[in-house]
Amino acid sequence: MQDQSTFKRVRVFDTTLRDGEQAPANGMSPEQKLEMALSIEALGVDCVEAGFPASSPSDFEATRRISRSLTRARFATFSRTRREDLDLAVEAGGTDNHEVQMVATGSDIHLKYKRGVTRAEAVAEVSTAVAHAASLGITHISVGIEDASRSDDDLLKSLTETAVSSGATCIILADTTGCMVPQEYGELIGKIRSWVPNSIRVSTHCHDDFGLSLANALAGLEFGADEVQVTLGGIGERAGNTPLEELAAVLAYKSDFYQMHTEIQLSGMYEAYTVLRQMVSLAEPRNKPIFGTYAFGTVAGIHQQGILSNPATYEYVEPSVFGRERSLLVGRHSGRSVLRHLLDGLDARLTEAEVDEIYRRHIAERAGSDCEDLAVLRRRLAAELDGHKAPLMPDLAS
Repeated sequence: MQDQSTFKRVRVFDTTLRDGEQAPANGMSPEQKLEMALSIEALGVDCVEAGFPASSPSDFEATRRISRSLTRARFATFSRTRREDLDLAVEAGGTDNHEVQMVATGSDIHLKYKRGVTRAEAVAEVSTAVAHAASLGITHISVGIEDASRSDDDLLKSLTETAVSSGATCIILADTTGCMVPQEYGELIGKIRSWVPNSIRVSTHCHDDFGLSLANALAGLEFGADEVQVTLGGIGERAGNTPLEELAAVLAYKSDFYQMHTEIQLSGMYEAYTVLRQMVSLAEPRNKPIFGTYAFGTVAGIHQQGILSNPATYEYVEPSVFGRERSLLVGRHSGRSVLRHLLDGLDARLTEAEVDEIYRRHIAERAGSDCEDLAVLRRRLAAELDGHKAPLMPDLAS
């Protein structure tokens, strides 16, 4: 692995408490949002989005608490391009360490059917709102272009250049409906990067409707983005957002390839995700990368044989790096290797016929979806072998 000090450092902006929380069933109280904000800050993110203060008293209070409690990361608020939204954001969080993020209307379909305004009016709103934020003393001003992936160059360029000339320090390109594929999104980021000075941060905001939010964010980085907006566990509107843990994993394991790195602490992410799941009553998925119940588990005999010999045979991503443990499960797809591994550990001296019989009763005849942890089978076998007061397998005794 090369010296990462020569690599580009990718900023990580966490929107778990705003985009993630506004999805159905993900609501959190101000107390819960503060707890999660501190946990997310501890993971090493650069910015924690506290919420949308103008949307509700709860978000206002959460922003107030978070703004006073973070000690390292910047906090962000979400606003429309309205003076009253910006005033409330500053009232809730003050100006120190505060990134104001405002949303610009970026596509004709949104202009016509959601806003009922013209392109010229949308651009003028951005100019007025950015100038107002600057007048309030905000030095970190982000303009997020909503539905940028369904815009065109004329509108995007007008919004971007107006935002920057008015005082914005960051442009965010939102694939709001998750409609783009990586090449498209990368090229979109590349356009914006070519239109703004290097001092202006360019950020990705990708949704996962096609399952491409991570791939699109990575493409955005390759085409010049400086920052990725993420959520813990990928929670968010509809299918969710770019998952923090997956981005961090890729840039940790593939840093040499991308010549990029983050400062995310991988080992604490699963614990933080577990707290989040409990707060929003989110069931743990079986197969989600990094955080899935069986992301580091296997029941297949061929895989188990390899892992018992050397975990690297079937593990590229290592569970211990993420504060997790490998799990070998026993089911009807398991083979004799895992059984012999257990019996050797119990110092059992059995004939092949006896091993075959144990395999038949404990593994081969299990129901199709019936699996159990290796430790459970080990305890059961130990109980069978203990004492020798009765035949181990009555049907083999003669």
